[in-house]
Amino acid sequence: MNHWVIYIDNNSKKKEFIKDFQKGKIPIELQEFNNKVGRLFSPFTLENLIDEEDKHDQKIISSEGQSLETMSSGEQKKALLYYLLKEKPDYIILDNPFDNLDTSFQEELKIILHESSKSISFLQIASRKSDTLSFTTNYGRLNNTTFSVINNVIIERSNSTYAFSDVSIPKPLETFENFDSPLIKFKNVSISYGDKKVLNDISWTINKSDFWQLSGTNGSGKSTILSMIIGDNPKAFGQEIYLFGNKKGSGESVWDIKRKVGYYSPTMTNKFKGRHSVEHMLISGLNDSVGLYTIPTEVQKRLIKQWLLLLNLHDIKDTYFNTLSTGKQRLVMTARAMVKHPPLLILDEPTTGMDDTSAALLVALVNKIAKETNTAIIFVSHRREPYLEPKTVYTLEKTPTGSIGHSTTA
Repeated sequence: MNHWVIYIDNNSKKKEFIKDFQKGKIPIELQEFNNKVGRLFSPFTLENLIDEEDKHDQKIISSEGQSLETMSSGEQKKALLYYLLKEKPDYIILDNPFDNLDTSFQEELKIILHESSKSISFLQIASRKSDTLSFTTNYGRLNNTTFSVINNVIIERSNSTYAFSDVSIPKPLETFENFDSPLIKFKNVSISYGDKKVLNDISWTINKSDFWQLSGTNGSGKSTILSMIIGDNPKAFGQEIYLFGNKKGSGESVWDIKRKVGYYSPTMTNKFKGRHSVEHMLISGLNDSVGLYTIPTEVQKRLIKQWLLLLNLHDIKDTYFNTLSTGKQRLVMTARAMVKHPPLLILDEPTTGMDDTSAALLVALVNKIAKETNTAIIFVSHRREPYLEPKTVYTLEKTPTGSIGHSTTA
């Protein structure tokens, strides 16, 4: 069988390419797939199936009667793959199949794909070269909307490490009250939802200037831990959890806590659908607002100019944020979470779906923040980014009685 990988970057028009391919508008180099039956393994497919299940109140692809919506990312992808394989198409388009999957699920998926590669052709669309399937026989690239064949696949070491070296991280307009270490402390925290045990005896301390990577398999409790720091998770009350010197539930509101935490997850980008300029996006981080509704002061504009120069985005400061590439949007949102120099910065899977170059650039910015400020960082990721420089990794390991945690030096 012939198998392809098509490398994309954050300027590639992936959606348009997939739609055209499914309609029969296939590049000449891929004409072998013309008039053949294909299927799409993609978040788009999952979204449509979830909508169908909701509309008709029936389970479409799960053999165990579980709805797609209640499955983890890994379980959804495995169920979808088996569903598509049962239909025995001539080929399957794999849209970044390993995004949001932990290492063990990735390996499981690779085994299934390898076994199926003898009878079905795969076209893998990949943002990261390290995700290339081992049985790939042909290579291509999608530049914007143009497809081309490539012969040599070289995984080059990025030079993004020095991308921001000329400008220092700007100082904040105001400083937070001086919190003594630890900033965050979990002591023997155990969480269950009904009969499902999620966390088991978690003890974790985060001090000033710490740089942590939080990792763990899908469903190991990473999101639960984050929700107990920045969310209003009722499971946190009554536990030995201390946030910025106060025991959780001792009087501080969730907004008091959020004010001290810079937080970014790619899902947040969907909130900013209006006509917000790049400059105004960064200024809104000073006001903790979605958009800018007051006239910025000259002092604020001077500070944001320093950030724009650091990010090499000053020339496009008046460009609408929602027209930027994914890579530039993520840089802006990371800086936005940091403009006030909060005591704690949480970056939740910030490199998901990014190409190698853009991810390395974002990682270089995070490393610089860690080196030049007193802000503690929690970087949540399924994959170990090759250039990330955390001091310590906190790993959640699933057990029948809930996930246990352990720290290792990076």
